[in-house]
Amino acid sequence: MQILKNAVDIHKDDMNFPGTSMDLIQALIDGTSLQTMSPLEFDMAVRVEATLIDSFSPYPEVRSVVDPYDDPTIPVETLRSYALGLIWVVLGTFVNSFFNWRQPSITLQSTAIQLLLYPCGKASQLLPDWGITVRGKRISLNPGPWTYKEQMLSTLMVNVAAGSSNFMNYVLSQKLPVFYNESWVSTGYIIVLNLSALVIGFSWAGVLRRWVIYPSKAIWPTILPTLALNRALLVPEPKNPVNGWIISRYKFFFICFAGMFVYFFFPDFVFTALSDFNWITWISPNNLKLAIICGSFLGMGVNPWPTFDWAVVNHFNPLVIPVFASVNNYIGMVLGGVVVVALYWTNYAWGSYMPINSNELWANDGTKFNVSKVLTNNLLDEEKYQSYSPPYLSSGYLVYLGGFLMMYPMTFLYILITEWKMIKSSFIEFYRGIRARNKSVYDLYNDPISRMMRNYKEVPDYWYLILFSASFVMFMLGVTQYPTQTPWWSIVVTMLISFSMVIPVTLIYAFTGFLLRMNNLASVIAGYLVPGNGNANLLCRLIGINTDNQADNFISDLKLAHYSKIPPRAAFRAQLLATVVQCFVGVGVILFQMDSMKDLCSTTQKDKFTCPGTRTIWADSVIFGVIGPERVFSKLYPKLKYSFLIGVLVVPPFFLMTRFFPKLMKHAHPILLANGAATWGQTYNLSYFTTGLYASLLFMWYLKSRYLPWWSKYNYVLTAAFSSGIALSAVVVYFAFDYKAVNLKWWGNTVSRAGVDGAKSGTILPIPKEGFGLVPGTY
Repeated sequence: MQILKNAVDIHKDDMNFPGTSMDLIQALIDGTSLQTMSPLEFDMAVRVEATLIDSFSPYPEVRSVVDPYDDPTIPVETLRSYALGLIWVVLGTFVNSFFNWRQPSITLQSTAIQLLLYPCGKASQLLPDWGITVRGKRISLNPGPWTYKEQMLSTLMVNVAAGSSNFMNYVLSQKLPVFYNESWVSTGYIIVLNLSALVIGFSWAGVLRRWVIYPSKAIWPTILPTLALNRALLVPEPKNPVNGWIISRYKFFFICFAGMFVYFFFPDFVFTALSDFNWITWISPNNLKLAIICGSFLGMGVNPWPTFDWAVVNHFNPLVIPVFASVNNYIGMVLGGVVVVALYWTNYAWGSYMPINSNELWANDGTKFNVSKVLTNNLLDEEKYQSYSPPYLSSGYLVYLGGFLMMYPMTFLYILITEWKMIKSSFIEFYRGIRARNKSVYDLYNDPISRMMRNYKEVPDYWYLILFSASFVMFMLGVTQYPTQTPWWSIVVTMLISFSMVIPVTLIYAFTGFLLRMNNLASVIAGYLVPGNGNANLLCRLIGINTDNQADNFISDLKLAHYSKIPPRAAFRAQLLATVVQCFVGVGVILFQMDSMKDLCSTTQKDKFTCPGTRTIWADSVIFGVIGPERVFSKLYPKLKYSFLIGVLVVPPFFLMTRFFPKLMKHAHPILLANGAATWGQTYNLSYFTTGLYASLLFMWYLKSRYLPWWSKYNYVLTAAFSSGIALSAVVVYFAFDYKAVNLKWWGNTVSRAGVDGAKSGTILPIPKEGFGLVPGTY
């Protein structure tokens, strides 16, 4: 009974904890269930619930992919696991780095690479048993059957490749003619800053283990498909029917994989209107207002069924993200969309002179803002600026900025209030761990996985701190030895402030699967520290976002190792080696693309390599770096600064409502609502989320609640199969057709791009002859 009482205390505000289980546990503790149960049934119910919590996991999604036992003798670090891991790190980095600039991007996820790893691992069993003995341990080419722990160690390595390097966005922003066009950006500069930024993220991930990996509440939903596929490929399963289905996970995966591999040829090449299914605009292609509201390219994407392309449906992982998170995010996006339309039709801040949801910057004559016209030696020239124009923002971009600026203080305060007990105890244990190096970090945690992990040597915190120190020095050398015009102290200040957000942001990611982006916080801070300097803003933003988002990618891999019972030191070595390899491969890919791909990052690039994320990063650096937050918040958009205050004021009443109305407010999340509102202004609209919401409601709510055995066995395998099929099909389509300029010209490939929506341009007000906006000379 004490186990159940502890569970209620820990999970009472846990949105992922099954509501039916919590109600049952409360009834068992209160004794009210004795009214409907016999004493024997009551005793059995108490034992079952306590056993699930104390010896397995209270979450059905975790129980479906994780074993409640471990065998420490299973081989993990073998020559073949490292060799195959490195091979697929190279291939995975190439594919993901290459398609990262496409809209929508196509990713060879770790699930897809796992699929390709498996036959390679099985084939390695054919190698001869040649080896040597080192310090009493035999190292062989073929130590026996390919194990699921070897597979998972290799997967940890390729997961590094699955997340392309964040720094490459900044390389494009600095180097390409459509952005800053800085010729001094060299191969050496790219390597130094890319490697150091990656290792900084890796080192922070290790430091944060106590807060976001070891607590059982941190379920990390985004990694569960990887675990599901590993079980499907390597763990024998009984042939018991589940809801009438007897097909094995292995066969189910390959059937779904093959079907999606073939199907994706249609929306990606044969019939592209299936992907951009803006059918409402086909009724009147030249109707501007219709395109603004219903268009997939120019407009808001209001469309009951906007796509038949799984790459679009799967934009936010609807079969992985908890349904409460998907619904909160979508509601926030709808509310934000209403604000966007209201701002646009009232011409607030001159928004009606620009496309409604553009992430471009605009000059006062309606042309795209040319940042080179206001720079001298890469710094703001006040005279040039006053004689040209400030950068104006679309209505969607304003809501995007407002949503993010509101979300930063909201995230910090809300997580600090709701998770204070866990955050405080983790800080205490971190301090004790630094002082007592021989003490196991698992001693604070009594969940079954942490108890099993005590069999392995932990990675000391100082290993990660040493790595951080070395990589930070390397980063500072790159910043100061190249003409970045960035003072070293601005990097230090930005990193320290951004680090204050890393625990709240990572906890949100661990609980909900949504990765909040802290990029604008770093941009605003850097804008005050180094005004008028776009380069300094980019680099401060880089170190700020790497402290948060890049670390989150590595942390999720550490949770994957935790679930799989991979020895921590093995995971450390594998991740570090893969990080170094990924750095150099990624640099090679970006150099190849900049040299050979025509119109890279142009909004009209024929193969959809339009770089929406890079364009947003560049635009933010112009707004908060070149122009500066002081000018933005005082002259251009003075009301935008109140977003910070709104973020602070929302938290106390929302928290009180969750205390007074716990059942009504259990699944409402203010941060996810703000995150949804902040989705606008980046060329993504409702058409990328609506069908995904349908999929989330079907799989993560209806099937999970009605057919839990089927959902537990097949859900994550299905999403892994579809993602794998799309990734490999996209590679084939690009190099077989797109790269060779082979096109199918017919109505199904032109109708979605015809008219106003396809042109991605159109405003409801004509540009005045004298221009719009502030009076020249008063910017």
